[in-house]
Amino acid sequence: MNKDFWKILFTWLETASLEELHHKRNLVQQMLGQIHDRGLKSDIRRILRFMDEEILARAELSKLMSVA
Repeated sequence: MNKDFWKILFTWLETASLEELHHKRNLVQQMLGQIHDRGLKSDIRRILRFMDEEILARAELSKLMSVA
């Protein structure tokens, strides 16, 4: 996956709703089970990690905002 793909992904991660993140994460997780190419599987796992990080960051931010 090229630099433009990753730029687009990071932009989407920052702007997508939490619902969109969860929905797309489920779709990407399903794709992982259907892919046999090791390189592509590695990229998909990296995408999943970035999605998980964004979901976690939003949860932590929400928690901080509710305490304040």
